[in-house]
Amino acid sequence: MTAEIAPAAEAVPFVEEWDAELCSADPLDFPAYESPAAADESVRTGVVDLAGTPAALVACRFDRHGGTMGVVAGERIVRAFRRATERRLPVVELVASGGARLQEGMFSLVQMGRTASAVADHAAAGLISAAVLRSPTTGGVYASWASLADVRAAEPSATIGFGGPRVVAQVTGSYPPATSHTAESAHAHGLVDALVPRSDQWGWLTSAVGAAPAPPLAVPHGRPTVRRHTEADVAGAWAAVTRARAAHRASGLEWAAWLTDGWLELRGTDPGVRAGIATLDGGRVLVIAMDRHANPHPGPAAFRLAQRAIRLAGRLGLPVLTLVDTPGADPSPPSEADGVAAEIARTLLALAELRTASVGLVVGEGGSGGALALAHTDRLLLLRGAVFSVIGPEAGAAVLYRDAARAPELAASFRLTAGELARAGLVDAVLDEDAAAVRAAVTSALGAARPGDRTARPTRATASALAR
Repeated sequence: MTAEIAPAAEAVPFVEEWDAELCSADPLDFPAYESPAAADESVRTGVVDLAGTPAALVACRFDRHGGTMGVVAGERIVRAFRRATERRLPVVELVASGGARLQEGMFSLVQMGRTASAVADHAAAGLISAAVLRSPTTGGVYASWASLADVRAAEPSATIGFGGPRVVAQVTGSYPPATSHTAESAHAHGLVDALVPRSDQWGWLTSAVGAAPAPPLAVPHGRPTVRRHTEADVAGAWAAVTRARAAHRASGLEWAAWLTDGWLELRGTDPGVRAGIATLDGGRVLVIAMDRHANPHPGPAAFRLAQRAIRLAGRLGLPVLTLVDTPGADPSPPSEADGVAAEIARTLLALAELRTASVGLVVGEGGSGGALALAHTDRLLLLRGAVFSVIGPEAGAAVLYRDAARAPELAASFRLTAGELARAGLVDAVLDEDAAAVRAAVTSALGAARPGDRTARPTRATASALAR
């Protein structure tokens, strides 16, 4: 399947085209190879207008020499990223490529490293890039600048993969199955963030770089819809735990939808954590939401998605909002083998190193390090019906008493209710469970939080707990 620049791209012409005169000198004097004229090269670059926002465009067309990246394509891409960095422009990419241009040999291959360096400089300047991968996107282009975009979409049914089918067959002895090397497979494995049909690609790119609002976050049918809880306070810690776990209570995903106006998904493979570049009262914020209804025990992949989101927020200068709801991370042998402890540690480290403000909101149960991984924030808020403890009471009772039936007794000893945690100075505020009031409180907290406050609260609490 081949792909061309969408008709929509022609309706949004270059405001300014760059380096249109560059052409190759055929550096290998390759047999039967005729260097394309400058106008026939695979890559064009320049400035486009996205809803009033200028952006640099890198457009790679498969119908021009297979979209391959030779010296001209590489040089145009490098210069485009450098100009975008100098002018502080976002970069958008439309990609369809068979990979490196074989007829230009190593001169072609080294463009992978050159383009990666140019992307790195653009990213280090705090600028965003977004790519749409069309069919096919393979080889050295997929393994360099196209995969380094901050957010990535693919066209449905596109061929997407490092090795094209013929290369796979030559190396492995058989062609890849129909379910491999597809846009759908890349999406299922978290390699692209969205599947976007041709007609919607310019709109997606415009939203991705913040030039237009993204659509609201869609919550699966059948989820809790009550935005306001007015139940009377329950008596006892175990009753509070039971209430926090109730099936009718909203989890992080529902709260993410209620607290934001637009959502651009960052794709993960563990449904226990969702992440997105969201809009809240006109500003962009990176939201990471635990979803207890989809998977109550997030595993290593969930924390890797959180790390990606946190680091992207720090680089783009965006605040972070986390929504916490889990009895604990997945302790199973597969999770252990995949490094769940290290991923929790790296998530804590990502928040510790974050140079922008962060706010955590516990909307249900906070259990152990799996919850704290997203709660090491500059401001930490709890809904009145939420709880937070060092470990889930059942697991704690199994450890301390070898009897999970003693969980209700242990819950009281943990002092895990919202009020108890606030009195201990372990959280900053307890919020009534009304979506409008919570939204106002979160917005205020994002404005008041200062990077580094995340260590002050636990340090004060630690000091109060030391014997004198």
